[in-house]
Amino acid sequence: MFEKLTTLEEKYDALTAQLSDPDVVSDATRYAKLAKQHSELAEVVEKFREYKAIEANLAGARELLRETDDAEMAALAREEITLLEKQRADCHAELERLLIPKDPNDEKNVLLEIRAGTGGNEASLFAAELLRMYLRYAEQQRWRVQVLDESLSEVGGLKEGVVLIEGQGVYSRLKHESGVHRVQRVPATESAGRIHTSTVTVAVLPEAEEVDIEIDPKDIRIDTFCSSGPGGQSVNTTYSAVRLTHLPTGVVVSMQDEKSQIKNREKAFRILRARLLDLERQKQHEAIAGERRAQVGTGERSEKIRTYNFKENRITDHRIGLTLHQLDTVMEGDLTGLLDPLVAHFQALKMQAEVAA
Repeated sequence: MFEKLTTLEEKYDALTAQLSDPDVVSDATRYAKLAKQHSELAEVVEKFREYKAIEANLAGARELLRETDDAEMAALAREEITLLEKQRADCHAELERLLIPKDPNDEKNVLLEIRAGTGGNEASLFAAELLRMYLRYAEQQRWRVQVLDESLSEVGGLKEGVVLIEGQGVYSRLKHESGVHRVQRVPATESAGRIHTSTVTVAVLPEAEEVDIEIDPKDIRIDTFCSSGPGGQSVNTTYSAVRLTHLPTGVVVSMQDEKSQIKNREKAFRILRARLLDLERQKQHEAIAGERRAQVGTGERSEKIRTYNFKENRITDHRIGLTLHQLDTVMEGDLTGLLDPLVAHFQALKMQAEVAA
């Protein structure tokens, strides 16, 4: 690890020198590229230098303890050694974390897809509540939210919905939410008071930029049709709804949320790019994670990643064995107690994989 850190420090110093070179400063493109690399290395190099300073202070305190005959001075040296050893351990752990390769998608915006799974109307009602939960959390984080597509059930629940969430580090916080979410509760329509089990599937996709996914216009079939549902006079009279079919993959995206065909087309392309990027990521990481399809599965109860038990005010994440009796606050968007342990767990797994490699 320390050989790698020394190499990174040398690279950082070289970049610092280059950024002072007049030839580099006059070349805006080159300067921006080097400045980005310099910025990415800054945190780990500063922490490495902090570690070396702690090591030097620790060596000095130990030498003082060996050489002093003064009892009071020796006691102070021992106290200093204890403090510095703790600081060194904390700094070492932070360096290990910083050396974990960053997910290139962590800073991207997110397309959150929620679909009712097993359980009929009750599943659609819970899907609507899950969407509300995520929107509340996004509001607390001061993220921007835009509903791209929404299909409601006859009882006012959500059959499926797609939401764009924009902000700093959105994907890094929400990426582990993909999977089957199981709810156990007594439905409002259940007269006998029996607990029903239903599921909702959640998929979290990093939004693809145009530079991430190039879509050849020849590969897209665009169909327009009359929108259905609420919308006033334009419903069933204008061809404002849009359906995009990506011919090489068969991915289909339909959008009729807006009265304007142009706006529906723009939204549909954002969703299509994200889904194509996700397919690309599945191909690249299939052996490791399986990505969206492996995480979400078919929506059956047995594939759950998390259970929401309303009677016991309990929420359990089955991947990390975490149980909280705070379901009421979680459903109001307080997800910190769930997300922090998940992020820490998957970071630890990544760290172990790095060490093993």
